[in-house]
Amino acid sequence: MPSQSSRRARRKGAEGAGESRANLYDDVTQRILGELDAGRLPWVQPWGGASSSGGIGPGLPRNALTARPYSGINILILWGAVIEHGFPSQSWLTFRQAQEAGGRVRKGERGVTVVYADRFTPEAERERAQRDGDDARAVPFLQRFTVFNVAQCEGLRSGLATDPAPLPEREIVPVAEEVIAASGVDFHIGGDRAFYVPALDFVQVPPQPAFFEPVNYYRTCLHELTHATGHAKRLGRDLTNAFGSKGYAREELVAEMGSAFLCAALGIVPTVRHADYIGSWLEVLREDNRAIFRAASAATKAADWLLARHREAIEGRIAA
Repeated sequence: MPSQSSRRARRKGAEGAGESRANLYDDVTQRILGELDAGRLPWVQPWGGASSSGGIGPGLPRNALTARPYSGINILILWGAVIEHGFPSQSWLTFRQAQEAGGRVRKGERGVTVVYADRFTPEAERERAQRDGDDARAVPFLQRFTVFNVAQCEGLRSGLATDPAPLPEREIVPVAEEVIAASGVDFHIGGDRAFYVPALDFVQVPPQPAFFEPVNYYRTCLHELTHATGHAKRLGRDLTNAFGSKGYAREELVAEMGSAFLCAALGIVPTVRHADYIGSWLEVLREDNRAIFRAASAATKAADWLLARHREAIEGRIAA
Protein backbone atom coordinates (compact mmCIF):
# COMPACT_ATOMS: atom_id res chain seq x y z
CA MET A 1 0.00 0.00 0.00
CA PRO A 2 1.40 3.45 -0.90
CA SER A 3 2.47 5.51 2.05
CA GLN A 4 0.55 8.62 3.04
CA SER A 5 3.55 10.81 2.16
CA SER A 6 3.86 9.32 -1.34
CA ARG A 7 0.13 9.84 -1.95
CA ARG A 8 0.52 13.46 -0.84
CA ALA A 9 3.49 13.89 -3.18
CA ARG A 10 1.54 12.52 -6.13
CA ARG A 11 -1.45 14.70 -5.28
CA LYS A 12 0.81 17.75 -4.98
CA GLY A 13 2.40 16.90 -8.35
CA ALA A 14 -1.00 16.58 -9.97
CA GLU A 15 -2.09 19.88 -8.48
CA GLY A 16 1.14 21.50 -9.70
CA ALA A 17 0.58 20.16 -13.20
CA GLY A 18 -2.97 21.50 -13.15
CA GLU A 19 -1.74 24.90 -12.00
CA SER A 20 0.96 24.91 -14.71
CA ARG A 21 -1.66 24.02 -17.31
CA ALA A 22 -3.94 26.84 -16.11
CA ASN A 23 -1.05 29.31 -16.18
CA LEU A 24 -0.21 28.28 -19.73
CA TYR A 25 -3.80 28.80 -20.87
CA ASP A 26 -3.80 32.20 -19.14
CA ASP A 27 -0.43 33.22 -20.59
CA VAL A 28 -1.36 32.44 -24.17
CA THR A 29 -4.87 33.87 -23.87
CA GLN A 30 -3.56 37.12 -22.39
CA ARG A 31 -1.07 37.42 -25.23
CA ILE A 32 -3.82 36.99 -27.86
CA LEU A 33 -6.11 39.39 -25.98
CA GLY A 34 -3.34 41.98 -26.00
CA GLU A 35 -3.03 41.70 -29.78
CA LEU A 36 -6.80 41.96 -30.32
CA ASP A 37 -7.07 44.88 -27.90
CA ALA A 38 -4.45 46.67 -29.99
CA GLY A 39 -6.47 46.01 -33.14
CA ARG A 40 -4.04 43.40 -34.48
CA LEU A 41 -5.04 39.90 -35.51
CA PRO A 42 -2.33 37.29 -34.86
CA TRP A 43 -3.36 35.23 -37.88
CA VAL A 44 -2.59 38.01 -40.39
CA GLN A 45 0.10 39.93 -38.51
CA PRO A 46 3.20 38.05 -39.76
CA TRP A 47 2.78 39.46 -43.25
CA GLY A 48 1.74 42.94 -42.25
CA GLY A 49 5.35 43.50 -41.26
CA ALA A 50 6.93 41.38 -43.95
CA SER A 51 9.31 44.07 -45.19
CA SER A 52 10.75 44.59 -41.71
CA SER A 53 11.24 40.87 -41.15
CA GLY A 54 13.34 40.15 -44.20
CA GLY A 55 10.54 39.71 -46.71
CA ILE A 56 9.07 36.61 -45.12
CA GLY A 57 6.30 35.08 -47.21
CA PRO A 58 3.07 33.37 -46.21
CA GLY A 59 3.40 29.89 -44.79
CA LEU A 60 2.72 27.78 -41.75
CA PRO A 61 5.48 27.51 -39.14
CA ARG A 62 7.26 24.19 -39.52
CA ASN A 63 9.90 22.06 -37.85
CA ALA A 64 13.12 22.52 -39.83
CA LEU A 65 14.30 18.96 -39.16
CA THR A 66 11.11 17.00 -39.84
CA ALA A 67 9.34 19.51 -42.15
CA ARG A 68 6.18 18.89 -40.13
CA PRO A 69 4.02 22.00 -39.81
CA TYR A 70 2.94 23.13 -36.35
CA SER A 71 -0.79 23.23 -35.68
CA GLY A 72 -3.47 24.85 -33.56
CA ILE A 73 -2.42 27.43 -30.99
CA ASN A 74 1.25 26.88 -31.86
CA ILE A 75 0.69 28.56 -35.22
CA LEU A 76 -0.42 31.76 -33.49
CA ILE A 77 2.39 31.57 -30.92
CA LEU A 78 5.09 31.13 -33.56
CA TRP A 79 3.62 33.65 -36.00
CA GLY A 80 3.61 36.12 -33.12
CA ALA A 81 7.27 35.40 -32.39
CA VAL A 82 8.21 35.89 -36.05
CA ILE A 83 6.76 39.38 -36.15
CA GLU A 84 7.87 40.36 -32.63
CA HIS A 85 11.52 39.48 -33.25
CA GLY A 86 11.66 40.07 -37.00
CA PHE A 87 12.79 36.52 -37.76
CA PRO A 88 13.33 35.95 -41.51
CA SER A 89 12.12 32.34 -41.36
CA GLN A 90 9.20 30.25 -40.12
CA SER A 91 11.35 27.17 -39.49
CA TRP A 92 12.00 26.07 -35.91
CA LEU A 93 14.08 23.54 -33.97
CA THR A 94 14.35 22.36 -30.39
CA PHE A 95 17.76 22.74 -28.69
CA ARG A 96 18.49 19.05 -29.24
CA GLN A 97 17.32 19.11 -32.86
CA ALA A 98 19.71 21.98 -33.59
CA GLN A 99 22.51 19.69 -32.41
CA GLU A 100 21.13 16.80 -34.49
CA ALA A 101 21.23 19.14 -37.49
CA GLY A 102 24.95 19.64 -36.97
CA GLY A 103 24.71 23.05 -35.35
CA ARG A 104 23.69 24.72 -32.16
CA VAL A 105 21.56 27.49 -30.70
CA ARG A 106 23.66 30.63 -30.38
CA LYS A 107 24.62 31.53 -26.84
CA GLY A 108 22.21 33.94 -25.16
CA GLU A 109 19.27 33.23 -27.50
CA ARG A 110 15.86 32.81 -25.87
CA GLY A 111 13.43 30.25 -27.21
CA VAL A 112 9.66 30.32 -27.67
CA THR A 113 7.40 28.11 -25.57
CA VAL A 114 4.98 26.00 -27.57
CA VAL A 115 2.65 23.28 -26.36
CA TYR A 116 1.75 19.70 -27.04
CA ALA A 117 -1.74 18.59 -26.10
CA ASP A 118 -2.92 15.00 -25.97
CA ARG A 119 -4.85 12.55 -23.82
CA PHE A 120 -3.78 9.40 -21.98
CA THR A 121 -5.56 6.74 -19.97
CA PRO A 122 -4.06 5.98 -16.52
CA GLU A 123 -3.60 2.33 -15.70
CA ALA A 124 -5.93 2.65 -12.69
CA GLU A 125 -8.67 3.96 -14.97
CA ARG A 126 -8.15 1.08 -17.40
CA GLU A 127 -8.53 -1.37 -14.53
CA ARG A 128 -11.64 0.41 -13.25
CA ALA A 129 -13.24 0.35 -16.71
CA GLN A 130 -12.46 -3.32 -17.13
CA ARG A 131 -13.88 -4.06 -13.69
CA ASP A 132 -17.06 -2.01 -14.25
CA GLY A 133 -17.53 -3.01 -17.88
CA ASP A 134 -17.57 0.51 -19.33
CA ASP A 135 -15.24 2.76 -21.32
CA ALA A 136 -12.06 4.11 -19.79
CA ARG A 137 -11.90 7.90 -19.51
CA ALA A 138 -8.84 9.54 -21.02
CA VAL A 139 -7.21 12.41 -19.15
CA PRO A 140 -6.08 15.49 -21.12
CA PHE A 141 -2.56 16.77 -20.63
CA LEU A 142 -0.65 19.78 -21.87
CA GLN A 143 3.12 19.80 -22.13
CA ARG A 144 5.38 22.80 -22.79
CA PHE A 145 8.56 22.68 -24.80
CA THR A 146 10.91 25.29 -26.22
CA VAL A 147 11.81 25.90 -29.86
CA PHE A 148 14.25 28.26 -31.54
CA ASN A 149 13.99 29.91 -34.93
CA VAL A 150 16.67 28.75 -37.37
CA ALA A 151 17.82 32.38 -37.41
CA GLN A 152 18.84 31.87 -33.76
CA CYS A 153 21.06 28.93 -34.66
CA GLU A 154 24.46 28.54 -36.30
CA GLY A 155 26.32 25.77 -38.09
CA LEU A 156 23.18 23.98 -39.24
CA ARG A 157 23.74 21.54 -42.10
CA SER A 158 22.22 22.24 -45.49
CA GLY A 159 19.12 20.42 -46.63
CA LEU A 160 16.84 21.33 -43.72
CA ALA A 161 13.22 22.21 -44.44
CA THR A 162 13.12 25.72 -45.87
CA ASP A 163 10.35 28.26 -46.16
CA PRO A 164 8.22 27.71 -49.28
CA ALA A 165 8.18 30.44 -51.90
CA PRO A 166 4.99 32.55 -51.98
CA LEU A 167 2.49 31.41 -54.58
CA PRO A 168 2.94 33.47 -57.79
CA GLU A 169 -0.08 35.67 -58.42
CA ARG A 170 -0.87 33.88 -61.69
CA GLU A 171 -1.21 30.58 -59.77
CA ILE A 172 -3.46 31.80 -56.95
CA VAL A 173 -6.64 31.58 -59.04
CA PRO A 174 -6.19 28.01 -60.36
CA VAL A 175 -5.05 26.64 -56.98
CA ALA A 176 -7.93 28.30 -55.12
CA GLU A 177 -10.39 27.05 -57.74
CA GLU A 178 -8.99 23.53 -57.28
CA VAL A 179 -9.54 23.72 -53.51
CA ILE A 180 -13.14 24.88 -53.98
CA ALA A 181 -13.90 22.10 -56.49
CA ALA A 182 -12.16 19.40 -54.45
CA SER A 183 -14.16 20.27 -51.31
CA GLY A 184 -17.35 18.89 -52.85
CA VAL A 185 -19.32 21.68 -51.14
CA ASP A 186 -22.29 23.04 -53.10
CA PHE A 187 -21.11 26.46 -54.29
CA HIS A 188 -23.42 29.24 -55.51
CA ILE A 189 -22.26 32.50 -57.10
CA GLY A 190 -24.54 35.53 -56.96
CA GLY A 191 -26.04 38.24 -54.79
CA ASP A 192 -24.11 40.81 -52.81
CA ARG A 193 -23.27 38.84 -49.63
CA ALA A 194 -21.01 35.91 -48.78
CA PHE A 195 -22.42 33.25 -46.43
CA TYR A 196 -22.80 29.57 -45.66
CA VAL A 197 -26.24 28.01 -45.01
CA PRO A 198 -25.82 25.00 -42.69
CA ALA A 199 -29.41 23.74 -43.06
CA LEU A 200 -29.07 23.48 -46.85
CA ASP A 201 -25.31 22.93 -46.85
CA PHE A 202 -24.30 25.44 -49.49
CA VAL A 203 -21.94 28.39 -49.80
CA GLN A 204 -22.87 31.56 -51.67
CA VAL A 205 -20.49 34.36 -52.63
CA PRO A 206 -20.88 37.44 -54.84
CA PRO A 207 -19.40 37.19 -58.35
CA GLN A 208 -15.69 37.89 -58.65
CA PRO A 209 -16.10 41.31 -60.36
CA ALA A 210 -17.74 42.55 -57.14
CA PHE A 211 -14.33 42.39 -55.43
CA PHE A 212 -11.67 45.05 -55.93
CA GLU A 213 -8.95 42.37 -56.10
CA PRO A 214 -9.45 38.84 -57.49
CA VAL A 215 -7.52 37.36 -54.53
CA ASN A 216 -10.12 38.78 -52.12
CA TYR A 217 -12.80 36.77 -53.89
CA TYR A 218 -10.82 33.60 -53.14
CA ARG A 219 -10.00 34.60 -49.58
CA THR A 220 -13.75 35.02 -49.05
CA CYS A 221 -14.49 31.65 -50.66
CA LEU A 222 -11.98 29.93 -48.37
CA HIS A 223 -13.51 31.62 -45.31
CA GLU A 224 -16.99 30.32 -46.18
CA LEU A 225 -15.63 26.88 -47.06
CA THR A 226 -14.10 26.75 -43.58
CA HIS A 227 -17.59 27.28 -42.15
CA ALA A 228 -18.85 24.44 -44.37
CA THR A 229 -16.35 21.99 -42.87
CA GLY A 230 -18.39 22.25 -39.66
CA HIS A 231 -21.39 20.47 -41.21
CA ALA A 232 -22.43 17.25 -39.45
CA LYS A 233 -21.30 15.11 -42.41
CA ARG A 234 -17.83 16.65 -42.25
CA LEU A 235 -16.27 17.75 -38.94
CA GLY A 236 -19.48 18.23 -36.97
CA ARG A 237 -19.09 21.60 -35.25
CA ASP A 238 -22.12 23.32 -33.74
CA LEU A 239 -23.42 25.69 -36.45
CA THR A 240 -26.84 26.36 -34.92
CA ASN A 241 -25.92 29.45 -32.89
CA ALA A 242 -27.87 32.66 -33.53
CA PHE A 243 -26.16 35.71 -34.99
CA GLY A 244 -24.63 37.83 -32.22
CA SER A 245 -24.39 34.95 -29.74
CA LYS A 246 -21.14 33.79 -28.17
CA GLY A 247 -21.41 30.50 -30.02
CA TYR A 248 -21.67 32.42 -33.29
CA ALA A 249 -18.57 34.44 -32.35
CA ARG A 250 -16.67 31.22 -31.60
CA GLU A 251 -17.52 29.75 -35.00
CA GLU A 252 -16.57 33.01 -36.72
CA LEU A 253 -13.22 32.86 -34.92
CA VAL A 254 -12.71 29.31 -36.22
CA ALA A 255 -13.51 30.43 -39.77
CA GLU A 256 -11.19 33.46 -39.54
CA MET A 257 -8.25 31.39 -38.37
CA GLY A 258 -9.07 28.36 -40.51
CA SER A 259 -9.09 30.41 -43.69
CA ALA A 260 -5.84 32.13 -42.62
CA PHE A 261 -4.17 28.76 -41.97
CA LEU A 262 -5.49 27.51 -45.31
CA CYS A 263 -4.24 30.59 -47.18
CA ALA A 264 -0.83 30.32 -45.52
CA ALA A 265 -0.54 26.62 -46.40
CA LEU A 266 -1.33 27.45 -50.04
CA GLY A 267 1.10 30.37 -50.20
CA ILE A 268 -1.63 33.04 -50.27
CA VAL A 269 -1.25 36.01 -47.93
CA PRO A 270 -4.09 35.81 -45.36
CA THR A 271 -6.24 38.81 -44.62
CA VAL A 272 -9.01 39.88 -42.24
CA ARG A 273 -12.53 39.01 -43.36
CA HIS A 274 -14.52 40.10 -40.30
CA ALA A 275 -12.56 42.52 -38.13
CA ASP A 276 -15.90 43.92 -36.91
CA TYR A 277 -16.25 40.80 -34.73
CA ILE A 278 -13.17 41.63 -32.63
CA GLY A 279 -15.33 42.88 -29.76
CA SER A 280 -17.28 39.63 -29.54
CA TRP A 281 -14.07 37.57 -29.77
CA LEU A 282 -12.58 39.54 -26.91
CA GLU A 283 -15.65 38.80 -24.79
CA VAL A 284 -15.42 35.07 -25.51
CA LEU A 285 -11.69 34.89 -24.76
CA ARG A 286 -11.97 36.88 -21.53
CA GLU A 287 -14.59 34.47 -20.21
CA ASP A 288 -12.77 31.26 -21.14
CA ASN A 289 -8.98 30.92 -21.14
CA ARG A 290 -9.24 27.77 -23.26
CA ALA A 291 -11.43 29.24 -26.00
CA ILE A 292 -8.53 30.31 -28.23
CA PHE A 293 -6.96 26.83 -27.87
CA ARG A 294 -10.22 25.16 -28.93
CA ALA A 295 -10.77 27.60 -31.81
CA ALA A 296 -7.22 27.21 -33.12
CA SER A 297 -7.49 23.42 -32.91
CA ALA A 298 -10.81 23.43 -34.79
CA ALA A 299 -9.34 25.84 -37.36
CA THR A 300 -6.41 23.50 -38.03
CA LYS A 301 -8.77 20.54 -38.46
CA ALA A 302 -10.90 22.56 -40.90
CA ALA A 303 -7.90 23.65 -42.98
CA ASP A 304 -6.48 20.11 -42.93
CA TRP A 305 -9.83 18.68 -44.10
CA LEU A 306 -9.89 20.98 -47.13
CA LEU A 307 -6.21 20.51 -47.92
CA ALA A 308 -6.59 16.71 -47.74
CA ARG A 309 -9.37 16.78 -50.36
CA HIS A 310 -7.21 19.02 -52.54
CA ARG A 311 -4.28 16.58 -52.31
CA GLU A 312 -6.57 13.65 -53.10
CA ALA A 313 -7.84 15.43 -56.22
CA ILE A 314 -4.28 16.11 -57.39
CA GLU A 315 -3.21 12.51 -56.74
CA GLY A 316 -6.30 11.27 -58.60
CA ARG A 317 -5.37 13.33 -61.66
CA ILE A 318 -1.80 12.04 -61.58
CA ALA A 319 -2.96 8.43 -61.25
CA ALA A 320 -5.34 8.86 -64.19
